[in-house]
Amino acid sequence: MNAALATLKERGFFKQCTDEDLLNKKLDEGPIRIYVGVDPTGPSMHVGHMVPLFAMHHLQQAGHLPTILVGGGTARIGDPSGKSDMRKMLTIDQIKANAENLKKQIANFIDFDGDKAKLVDNADWLADLNYIDFLREIGRHFSVNRMLTFEAYKKRMEKGLSFIEFNYQLLQSYDFLELYRRENCILQIGGDDQWGNIVAGMELIRRMEGSEAEAMGLTFPLVTRSDGKKMGKTEKGAIFLDPELTSIYEFFQYWRNVADADVEKFLLLYTFLPTDECRRLGALKDQEINKAKEVLAYELTKIIHGEAEANKVMEGARAAFKAGGTQDKSGMPSGDMSVSELEKGINIMDLFVKAGLCSSKSEARRLVSQNGAAINGEKNSDVDAVISVEAIVDEGGEKEIVLKAGKKRFFRYIVK
Repeated sequence: MNAALATLKERGFFKQCTDEDLLNKKLDEGPIRIYVGVDPTGPSMHVGHMVPLFAMHHLQQAGHLPTILVGGGTARIGDPSGKSDMRKMLTIDQIKANAENLKKQIANFIDFDGDKAKLVDNADWLADLNYIDFLREIGRHFSVNRMLTFEAYKKRMEKGLSFIEFNYQLLQSYDFLELYRRENCILQIGGDDQWGNIVAGMELIRRMEGSEAEAMGLTFPLVTRSDGKKMGKTEKGAIFLDPELTSIYEFFQYWRNVADADVEKFLLLYTFLPTDECRRLGALKDQEINKAKEVLAYELTKIIHGEAEANKVMEGARAAFKAGGTQDKSGMPSGDMSVSELEKGINIMDLFVKAGLCSSKSEARRLVSQNGAAINGEKNSDVDAVISVEAIVDEGGEKEIVLKAGKKRFFRYIVK
């Protein structure tokens, strides 16, 4: 088996392939052009978007040539795959702004130096299509009956599938055809929810270019946590790569707090560590598994946010848990509070809501009354407690109050 394909299988990046024997042969013959689409309908990718980009990284490391397609054209419609409701329609300016943000995030996974990879926008060939010509040349190759058998459309039919969304598969298929013609791109990769779109594109290429055209598709498993829940989701919502949407500390803590059963799988999928090291770390037991979780959180934070931020946030997390390190708390979520505010006194529930550790006063009441709130390491279950200047501690010349909600969430007030 080709080494690159073996790596994908060993690390968990393999669900379905349209022709594994042909793919193995082509990977052996030399560098091939591979593409994956990225949807710019939001200002940032989230954790659920990362698997195809990690897979593409491994393929690039093996010498193959990535093409990252930012869907500036298809985003004007929206992909119904995996969606129970129609997407909100965005303006062209919003899509362009989102695409610029995504390009910066993609560079964390893919090396664009020289000719190692390309980044293209399908608006370049979709935006000015003549609709009548498109229907004559492309639309005639698609069977409505067959399209409705694909899972993406079947799910949307339950709530109503708009005609504009129904066109999406045609456009994505046309993307594959264009990249085949322009770049000799012969492989499309993506999550398994994209299987129907990928197969449709491959078949379109063969109808347009001849039955001997060598086009293939490869999909990856849709990652779920060991508890069956969707990957990258928390009570607060999705875990984004943009630090403005998900703080670096929250990002780090998400990975630091994964279930023991998920550690090996996530190390293999979401880091660049050697496979043997991922398996060694994933096999640790009891308290030792926490070391593996810290490695997972550190390595992934380093990839997305850089080594300096990863070091900073790890020290902040260690300081919060009193687990060694230099006790640098600068990576801990924090905010300023004036001495005058504390001189007046502030109710403990209001303090936790203000810090964002509780979304409402009723949630804060439950937290405090159930003994889940701590101030500077001391638990306080009095919902009527008033926090004043007496709570300020001097930590290395800096005045602070550290809040803890439950076992894993912290916030540091810097008092000025």
